[in-house]
Amino acid sequence: MTLWKNNNARRRVRNAAWGVLCLLAWTAASAQQTITPAFRDADITQIIEAVSTITGKTFIVDPRVRANVTILSSTPMTPEAFYQAFLSILQVHGFMAVESGNVTKILPDANARQVPANDLPASVSPTSDEIVTQVIEVRNINAAQLVPSLRPLIPQQGHLAYIPGTNTLVISDRASNVHRLMRIIARLDRAGDDEIDVIRLENASAAEIVRVVNTLFAGRAGAQQGADSANTVKVVADDRTNSVLISGEQSQRLRMRALITHLDTPLETGGDTQVRYLEYADAEALAAKLKEQVQGIVQAAGQGGQQQGQASQAERSVTIWADPQNNALVVTAPPKIMRQIMSIVDKLDIRRAQVQVEAILVEITATKASELGINWAIDGTNSNSTVPIGTFNQPVGGTSILDIIQGIANPENIPAGALRGVTLGAGRFRDNGTNFAVLLRALRGDGNSNIISTPSIVTLDNEEAEIKVAQEVPFITGQYAATGATPGGTNFINPFTTIQREEVGNILKITPQINRGDTVLLKIEQESSSLSQGVEGAVDLITNKRTISTKVMVEDGGIIVLGGLIDDVARESENRFPILGSVPIIGELFKTRSGQTEKRNLMVFIRPTILRDGVQAAIETNAKYNLLRDQQLRRGTRVSLLPGERQPTLPPIEELSRYADPTAGSTPPAPGTDRTRIIPVQPQAPVDTQPQPDEGDSPEPRNVPTPESTQELRPRSQ
Repeated sequence: MTLWKNNNARRRVRNAAWGVLCLLAWTAASAQQTITPAFRDADITQIIEAVSTITGKTFIVDPRVRANVTILSSTPMTPEAFYQAFLSILQVHGFMAVESGNVTKILPDANARQVPANDLPASVSPTSDEIVTQVIEVRNINAAQLVPSLRPLIPQQGHLAYIPGTNTLVISDRASNVHRLMRIIARLDRAGDDEIDVIRLENASAAEIVRVVNTLFAGRAGAQQGADSANTVKVVADDRTNSVLISGEQSQRLRMRALITHLDTPLETGGDTQVRYLEYADAEALAAKLKEQVQGIVQAAGQGGQQQGQASQAERSVTIWADPQNNALVVTAPPKIMRQIMSIVDKLDIRRAQVQVEAILVEITATKASELGINWAIDGTNSNSTVPIGTFNQPVGGTSILDIIQGIANPENIPAGALRGVTLGAGRFRDNGTNFAVLLRALRGDGNSNIISTPSIVTLDNEEAEIKVAQEVPFITGQYAATGATPGGTNFINPFTTIQREEVGNILKITPQINRGDTVLLKIEQESSSLSQGVEGAVDLITNKRTISTKVMVEDGGIIVLGGLIDDVARESENRFPILGSVPIIGELFKTRSGQTEKRNLMVFIRPTILRDGVQAAIETNAKYNLLRDQQLRRGTRVSLLPGERQPTLPPIEELSRYADPTAGSTPPAPGTDRTRIIPVQPQAPVDTQPQPDEGDSPEPRNVPTPESTQELRPRSQ
């Protein structure tokens, strides 16, 4: 401890001596205003005192400023140079000098961002180490692109920010580093030579040239994703002027111009016929539409006598016909009209979306009916009664007392339903005296029905579809008989009956239209019909029919109610004998009563689902398929009482569909990449024999293989 104190004391004495020598040196040479500093392991506060004495500046030192400094110089320095050296010392030891009026504050570098310094100076010194804040406006490039490159050049205590609205950079750091960054930004902020070249094509189609060029450089562009995007060239087609626009670096533009110029050469034989294989459109239907379009184009182009003649000649030079076997178009036309025709085909030959529509018809019916009544009969013909015959005969439940008496007398001819319900009877049947019979009949009926029909159908966008799940029921429309005589003189009657069959069941007609935002406009005609209960034969058939014809807008996958019926009916009836039926108690012998209530709830719902590609269509199909197969498997496959026999069951989806799992495997090629081809047809000179084409000239097969999978797609929950 004593030794350490002695060394520390010696160091302080030595530093004080060096400081005195420096001050003496500056005092001795005050006339020349120079100083030769020589400090060895001196406390930084002593350096600050020396700088304050020499420069006349007032310093406020932060308590955290602590360091031992060594500065040696062999040549005299001016006070200004000595102050700059002092700033360098502060930078080396992690401190900074911030001027605030007539006072200079000595602070750690950690406070550099929050303390005002020399903000927005007119010029930045390249040799000063003072803290400077400068705003730099970038004129030719995006300032945000410079931030990743400049960030490593800024120390941790410095600040670099990008202002999006003004395309400027804010830099706060020492003046020497800020000056260096300003020179770097000035070198980078230069207007490039990315001009735009416009190439007017004379023979080729601009859209076709751009497609070929982009396909050629697609792989190279993928390999250069991590490279500078500024060196890439962009090629865009202008169909209106049949021009190609090129932008990018000058050497890249020259290469692209040479390639496009080479492609824009006329065919050697001057052929203007092309064969276009269609992917989705119908060749015959599209050919008729294209002919109408060409006539409109030619008529619009021909104005005046001479131009009208040229238009007629151009129309005669255009031929369009369809090849149904290959679903292809063969077009012969001048280059300008050919480009217009192919542009139309590109827009129309696309995969159309499909819509799966599921309808839900729900009908819940509850009925209650009851009948109560008394029937009686008196026979006084075998007695001295004043009433030889009397009866109150009113059917209850469709059966009266006379029906039951006839059934007792002749059991073989009992009417159907004569003994339904509860029948209580009493009477007297003798050969003499008064005979009578009394019947009390009561009948109660309850009925409940719950009917759910879920027809579904898939159709193309804007195409009407119809599904029928119905029976053809015969209806008698007329009867007549024809009389005639045979050659032997025998008369005969030939009866005729005319029958018309009507469809009874569920019939759904629908036309979907997919709109923007995944909404579907549905034109719906829904019919649900059934036969009433209790009808037999083809006479007096009664059908229950419910129809809906409407247009609705539904979201994709949403459900909406189309309409419904809530019906609540109550019926009461009473049949009685006049006057006597109104007498209390006794009147019950002269009347029958019945009551009936019926409640019916009928609702129709609709749910559309857009199927935009084959994957979505396969998912919906596989889900329905697997749902039915699971239901068959749950019932079991064995046949009772027939060992070895099994019930028919749907095979697994993998054995039938190439899309058992549409989400697995590679994605099929996009439309227009492999199968859509435009084959120019060159006119050949008339010769006696037709040469056979080589194997390399044969067209490629148009069937694109689709990925297969062995995984089973589980049905979605219903």
